[in-house]
Amino acid sequence: MALLIIELDKRIGNADSWRATFDELLPDLEVRFWPQPGDPGQIEYLAFMHPDFNVLPAFPNLKAMLSRAAGVDDIVGHPKRPQVALGKIEPPGGDPMMTEYVVMHVLRLHREMPKYQAAQARKEWLRVPIKRPEERRVGFLGFGMMAKAPALVLQSLGFKVSAWVRSPRAGAEVPIFHGPGQLEPFLNQTDIVVCLLPLTKETEGILCARTFAMLPKGAMLVNVGRGRHVVDVDLIAALDSGHLEHAALDALWPEPLPPVSPLWLHPKVTVLPHVARRPTVRQLATEIAANIRSLRAGGGLLQAVKIEHGY
Repeated sequence: MALLIIELDKRIGNADSWRATFDELLPDLEVRFWPQPGDPGQIEYLAFMHPDFNVLPAFPNLKAMLSRAAGVDDIVGHPKRPQVALGKIEPPGGDPMMTEYVVMHVLRLHREMPKYQAAQARKEWLRVPIKRPEERRVGFLGFGMMAKAPALVLQSLGFKVSAWVRSPRAGAEVPIFHGPGQLEPFLNQTDIVVCLLPLTKETEGILCARTFAMLPKGAMLVNVGRGRHVVDVDLIAALDSGHLEHAALDALWPEPLPPVSPLWLHPKVTVLPHVARRPTVRQLATEIAANIRSLRAGGGLLQAVKIEHGY
């Protein structure tokens, strides 16, 4: 039986590096690469990012699929998705690159770096009031494994950190707000909001005029979730009015961001081309191998997707 890797070898490493790594991790596993799957009946596992189920053949003995993409909304809603378990290829403690990226942006906004950069361009010796970490409230939209690690780092630096999630969660390391009824009080007490939500019908467009108005005047946004979480026209209006101070956007819609988008040149927006993290072949192969070992031992996927929730 075999693992079929779909396009990951085109994005990260190459076929030889994937084969060599799996030879170390799971020497008895045959690794194949799309578009040469061989006998589809021998494929037990798929690993991919954004597969085109319209062109893939049926895999009658498929046991599980593993997605490199953090967002799986396009996968769970596909009418031709194989009806087997779906999991994410993620390290259990979050990705250190995502942690450093989120912390970097929060610290950059906290220490007013955009204002200093603009002042430098004007050759202006500008000094703005400095806030201590305990005076700045950081709120995470979403508190999965990608959010938890940076949230705890920021908390350790003295920031007041909280999070908003879909349903109640006991024993969390930070104060938790949950459900639609607690979104407004969560945003009311947030100075820098970090979006790491999955994209679902409920979260699409969640960052809009209505929710921007719930934030304190001068609040700032870091979006490393999905581009469609943000209503761009509402964001620009909130920035232009002075209600929001700055937005750092790593996820945008569409991508690449068209040259005509006003976000490119807006003085209060930082645009980045979806570069928060880049895993290695070994990192991904290690997580794939761990999932296969779990399944072989009669367990489940380590980061299983709840199809009914969309993440």
